[in-house]
Amino acid sequence: MKSFSKLFLLTAVSALALASCQLQTKAHQNKDQAAEMTKSAPDKQAKAKNVILFIGDGMGISTITAARIFDGQSKGMSGEGNKLPFEEFPNLALVKTYNLDAQVADSAGTASAMNTGLKTQIGKINVRPDGLFAGCADSAAVPPTLFADLAERAGMSTGIVSTARLTHATPAAVYGHAQSRGWESDASISKVGKDSGCIDLASQLVAYGNINQNGESGLEIALGGGYGAFLGKDEGGRREDGKNLTAEWSQKSPAHTYVDNVTDLRAINANSDKKVLGLFDVSHMDYETDRDDSEQPSLTEMTRFAIQNLAARDTGYFLMVESGRIDHAHHASNAYRALSETQELARAVAAADELTNDSDTLILVTADHSHVFTIAGYPKAGNPILGLVVPPGSKDGKPSLAGDKLPYTTLGYHNGSHVRDDIEQTPNMVQDKDYKQQSAIRRASETHGGEDVALFAKGPGADTVKGTIDQAEIFGIMRDAVGIEQ
Repeated sequence: MKSFSKLFLLTAVSALALASCQLQTKAHQNKDQAAEMTKSAPDKQAKAKNVILFIGDGMGISTITAARIFDGQSKGMSGEGNKLPFEEFPNLALVKTYNLDAQVADSAGTASAMNTGLKTQIGKINVRPDGLFAGCADSAAVPPTLFADLAERAGMSTGIVSTARLTHATPAAVYGHAQSRGWESDASISKVGKDSGCIDLASQLVAYGNINQNGESGLEIALGGGYGAFLGKDEGGRREDGKNLTAEWSQKSPAHTYVDNVTDLRAINANSDKKVLGLFDVSHMDYETDRDDSEQPSLTEMTRFAIQNLAARDTGYFLMVESGRIDHAHHASNAYRALSETQELARAVAAADELTNDSDTLILVTADHSHVFTIAGYPKAGNPILGLVVPPGSKDGKPSLAGDKLPYTTLGYHNGSHVRDDIEQTPNMVQDKDYKQQSAIRRASETHGGEDVALFAKGPGADTVKGTIDQAEIFGIMRDAVGIEQ
């Protein structure tokens, strides 16, 4: 009995010693891991020198999912396991997109929220409900401060890049104020706007800096489409006042340069002190799938040029890059172009990531709003994302049939211009770049969606991107990351 007790005691002591050893080993491992994490993780107190805000206009969650598969399948993969470059970013949040007066938002109100930190009404750019004519000559209302204003006051350089017109809602919200997003040229300002002394958005772009910094600063880079709003009618534009605003840009200083074609853009040393206004189409630039590389730069090329130019100034910078035509393709119920535009945005983000350093550059990738774009129908893994639904386990490859005995596509729209008809869709037909996906409700143009969008982030300040936030909080995330006082 004594021998048994002694053996039991020795066994217990040995077990306690082993457990203690294991705890000490685990503690050392945890300490080593913590030290390694501290060594590799960026300092949460570090400030961003640069901020790049990517906006995929209309790039909702379903668009990202479909574009991920589209991108993967274009590389010979099944697609589902693929990731777009910005999906590798470590921080992620959901973003609420409503306007003050609208459950389902438009780009003017959403871009205003991101640039001012204040919500506004649908169709309005950087004005408050009690000051709709702020910035106009006959109005005492003070317009909200823009993030670009704060950046300029802090001595940073600023720029915009878009495949849409630079006077369109999202790029205009970086520099302008307007009671109506339609006030892109003087010809489009309403009578009440003209009577109130309001200035069109094209004029505001050229004047920006003169208004805010006495001509000493302003946008260094503005690349996109829309020269129609900058030129008089006799020069192929839309202006009624006959002004040539591109010439006014060039006259601002010896460094200010205007280009209207890709050859002239490529002739400029991106690392020079040139302040470049580039307008490459009378309206929006071409879709990426239709673009002629000898006539128009890609979104990626414009992004590279802008980053190199702004970085060479060594002032720190704020750059907004918009893929504007994701939205336009969705409005046309054309999934192919919406996904290829999203794919090009992903390439531009990858280029920006390559050209910058995580230690000093905050990169944000988000959308202004979503679209009523759906992925459904139980297609098998690897089924062409643009194709007809072929179910898992299908041995003959025949597509599933709907109640009308006709096949249907994986992608579709809740509303739009192409309602379902009795014409049988073929695999080649539905995967053509010009095919318009079927809609449940007929409308001349498909509409935006009201669900949350995603915000991906990396770099200083990215750790605050988490949970579900309001779109207006993006302004604060950028401001706090740089450490600017409002």
